[in-house]
Amino acid sequence: MNTPSILVVDDEPNNFDVIESLLDSQDYILHYVADGQQAIERLDTFHPDLILLDVMMPNTDGIEVCHRIKNMPQWKSVPIIMVTALSSKQDLARCLEAGADDFISKPVNGLELRARVRSMLRIKQQYDRIETLSKLQKNTIGFLQNNLDGLCGNLASTLPHEINTPLNGVVSVIDLLIDEYPDMDTEEFRSFLFIAKESADRLEKLTKRFLKYAQLELLTSNSKIATNRSNKISTKISTEILIKEPITRKAKQENRLDDLSFELINTENIEMLVSDRDFLCIIDELTDNAFKFSQPATPVKVSSQLKDGAFHLSISDRGRGMTKEQIAKIGAFTQFERKHYEQQGMGLGLKIVQKIVGIYGGEFSVSSIGQQGMTVHIKLPAS
Repeated sequence: MNTPSILVVDDEPNNFDVIESLLDSQDYILHYVADGQQAIERLDTFHPDLILLDVMMPNTDGIEVCHRIKNMPQWKSVPIIMVTALSSKQDLARCLEAGADDFISKPVNGLELRARVRSMLRIKQQYDRIETLSKLQKNTIGFLQNNLDGLCGNLASTLPHEINTPLNGVVSVIDLLIDEYPDMDTEEFRSFLFIAKESADRLEKLTKRFLKYAQLELLTSNSKIATNRSNKISTKISTEILIKEPITRKAKQENRLDDLSFELINTENIEMLVSDRDFLCIIDELTDNAFKFSQPATPVKVSSQLKDGAFHLSISDRGRGMTKEQIAKIGAFTQFERKHYEQQGMGLGLKIVQKIVGIYGGEFSVSSIGQQGMTVHIKLPAS
């Protein structure tokens, strides 16, 4: 195994000397640069397995450098530990939103630094092993149909990163608590547990979403099963219970309640030919997508109506939207470039909705005006 390479980015040379002395007993190769732009330009030279990145730097600050590195496909898997004197939850949240995998406070504690570095390097090794296996798997599926080639290729490049991101949060916190819990007060201990729980919840949601997609793939591959399912199911729509309540709950979770509005016309207590479980899944995926890819303080509008014997539902946001080419490529494990405030994902949400709507003989469409938002519209049979 090669000796791990660590890149330290800090405009104060003395800080590098401190980190070098704290890691002196470890078998690492340390590199140093004094600003963020130089760090980005020399990634190909250093090939770091881990980056220790100072937040407060002149010119380009550490958060912007982190965001730019995480948006470079060849470097997005390299863990970044933010070294910061900031302590507010808002500042730490900005670090995480930029793609940081962990953070450590100044003045740097040697025991904590070594524990976090070990944890991140271990996760990077796990990622590299998964990526190697994914490449081997990708090389064995050349004989499959072209559409399967695209699906497997996207899965191989997306799944390891999406699993490892929340896994990082769980593993690093557990490692830290094991090493440091005797010296922690109750509030600090609880805050780290909260970070671990958030990561675990994200991993659980990812797993459920992946299993839902696999179930839908199996279902749609057997047209007879899908036909039987759609013919035997109907749901009495309650606007309050199946539309307003779950969407309002989601808006509260995202702190977007003031951004939300409804325009529900003549859709109370109609009979819709879809199961309530599948309908709630549609609602959850569409609202999650709308809040995830639009900024706070921009509107998210939910509209529904009964028209010509069909139930129509539209959810609109004022996010970046999608191009016609991107809309045409909506599919599982297909990601599009996102801005730094937007969350990443596996590209499953819209594909899950599309498949559910298709099972029930409905219609799914996406309309978008570049940089001005997006509207997802579904039409389902109703009586």
